Amino acid sequence: MKLNLVTQIFIAFVLAIILGSIFGNSIDFLKPFGDLFLRLIKFIIAPLILSTLVVGVAGTSDTKQLGKMGVKTVAYYLGTTAVAIMIGLAVAYVMEPGKGLTISTEGLEAPQVAAEESQSAVTTILNLIPENPFTALAEGNILQIIFFALFIGIGITLVGEKAQPVYRFFEAFSEVMYKITAIIMKVAPIGVLGLLAPVVGEYGLTVLLPLLKIIMAVFIACILHAILVYSAAVRVWGKMNPLTFFKGISPAALVAFSTASSAGTLPMTIKNTNENLGVPNRVSSFVLPLGATINMDGTAIYQGVAVVFIAQFYGLDLTLSQLLMVVLTTVLASVGTAGVPGAGMIMLTMVLSSIGLPLEGIALIAGVDRILDMMRTCLNVIGDASAAVVVAGTEKKGQRKTAKKTAKATATA
Repeated sequence: MKLNLVTQIFIAFVLAIILGSIFGNSIDFLKPFGDLFLRLIKFIIAPLILSTLVVGVAGTSDTKQLGKMGVKTVAYYLGTTAVAIMIGLAVAYVMEPGKGLTISTEGLEAPQVAAEESQSAVTTILNLIPENPFTALAEGNILQIIFFALFIGIGITLVGEKAQPVYRFFEAFSEVMYKITAIIMKVAPIGVLGLLAPVVGEYGLTVLLPLLKIIMAVFIACILHAILVYSAAVRVWGKMNPLTFFKGISPAALVAFSTASSAGTLPMTIKNTNENLGVPNRVSSFVLPLGATINMDGTAIYQGVAVVFIAQFYGLDLTLSQLLMVVLTTVLASVGTAGVPGAGMIMLTMVLSSIGLPLEGIALIAGVDRILDMMRTCLNVIGDASAAVVVAGTEKKGQRKTAKKTAKATATA
C-alpha cells in the first residue's frame, strides 16, 4: 500500500522524536538530510513567487480588484495578529508560567540585535522597493520580489495584447516551478526527519522540564487561536469545513514545524492551498508570499506569553497601557519581519524595549526558543492558508454580486 505524503511526513515526524530522544546528540548525522531539504525548498522560493505572482496579477486584468484583494489580505493578517497577541497574553495570565520559577540569572545577557534589524516605519516602506530587482531575487528578499512581480503583472495588464508573449512565458515558467516543487516535496519526509531529530536530540527532556510551563502556554494558545479564529474565518468567509481546511494544510504545517521557517515552507504551502483547498492560483500566489512576511500570529502569541513570563519572573506588574503597547508594537513589528528562524527573538527585543522590561529576560527562554519557534511557525503557515481561503471566498462572493447586477441591468434594458 502506497502511503500519501501527509502520512509519510507524519511517520517521519514521530520517528524523529523517538530517535532524537533515544540517541541524543549522536543523532546529528541525520542533519545533512535536513540541510539538503532546506536548500532544495529555498532555491525554488524566489522563481516560484516571481512567476506565480506575475501570472496571478496579470490574470486578474483588473487593477481595482487587485487593490481590493490587497486591502483584504493585509487587514486579515493584521487583525488576526492583534487577536493572537491578546490570546497569548490571556493564556499567560491564566497559566502564570513565570511565577515560582527558580533559574539563576547570573551571567545572563540579552542577545544583541543588529542595528539594521530595528528600522523605522519609513525605512521599512522604502525597503519594499528594490534598487535592483535581480539583487532581490538573488538575496531572496520576498517583499521586494513581490513588489517586482506586482509591477510586471500590472505592466502586462496595461500594455495588453503586445505583452501576451511575456504573460505566456511566465505562465509556462510557473508551471515548470510547480512541477519542480512537486519533485522536491517527494523528499519532504526525509527532510523532516533530518531537521527534527537533531533538535529533539539536542534539547531533550532535561532542558525542557524547567520551562515546560511556558512551552505549554504557547502550545495551548496556538491551539486555541487555530480553533477559535481560523475555524470561524474559513467557515464564515471561506465557506469551508474547518476539518477539511486543517486536513488540507496539515502537510505544510508539519514541514513548518520542522523547518521553523514560514518562507522556507512557502512552496509546500502554495501546493497544499491550491491542490487540497481549491484556492485559485491568482489568489494564493498573491496572499501566501505576503503572509510569509507579514503574518505573524504564532509569533504574536509567543510575544504575549514571553512578555508576561519575563514580567512574572522579575516580579513586575504590567499596567493596562503597557499591555496595549505590547499589542500595538507586536502588530506593527510583524510587518516586514523576516519569515526565518529566530525572527521572533528580534521582535521580542523590540517589544520588551517598548515597555521597559529587562532585555536580559530574553536569555531565560533562549534555550527553548527553537522549540517555541517551531510551534509559532506552524501556526503562522496555517494562518497564511486561512487567509488564502478567506480571500478566495470573498472574491467569489464579490464576483457573484457583480454577475447579478450585470444580469439585472441587462434584463432592465
